[in-house]
Amino acid sequence: MDENGALKAYNSIYLEIIMRYKELIEEKESLYLADLPKLVTPNDDNVVLLAKEIEGNFPVFNYDENFPEAVRLSYQYVKGRITPISLPIQFWLKPDQTIRYSAGDIFDKAVLLCSLLIAIGNVSSRIIVVAKETDRSFIVYAEFGGKIMAVDLEKGVRDFANLGALLDELSIDRDDTTAYEFNDKMYRDIV
Repeated sequence: MDENGALKAYNSIYLEIIMRYKELIEEKESLYLADLPKLVTPNDDNVVLLAKEIEGNFPVFNYDENFPEAVRLSYQYVKGRITPISLPIQFWLKPDQTIRYSAGDIFDKAVLLCSLLIAIGNVSSRIIVVAKETDRSFIVYAEFGGKIMAVDLEKGVRDFANLGALLDELSIDRDDTTAYEFNDKMYRDIV
């Protein structure tokens, strides 16, 4: 058996094991919503190293001048270097794991991006999760210069005059919507 055949066999066996113990894994893996801040880890060594790499794109990184471009570079890194995956089970990756494996689902990417923005110096960075029936969206935003910089991992970086304008754009005032936000220090229900 060649190397690719062996790898496929291992992957098939691992998937069989995972699916056999799916319920047990998901039971042990579950987090309460209020526990989500534990996933945002801006002080993790790998996150700090990546933040320094992003800051290294500037001759001398100055937060007040360079943060907007650092947001764009962080977005480009997460969008371009983290392979989107969808596991057959609910499993949370921490940012260091997402970096290490260069893979994660949309939630893992949002958690990594939020961790990066905090590590770069914006402690106001948060993730907004909006759930409508079976659809979920994830927006990472930061307050900067009296405005809101919002990153939709599908649509890119956009600026808003204030948080209310971002929330209006997300249409979270409807009855069929659940929305909450969190970072490493807090969790808050929006709707």
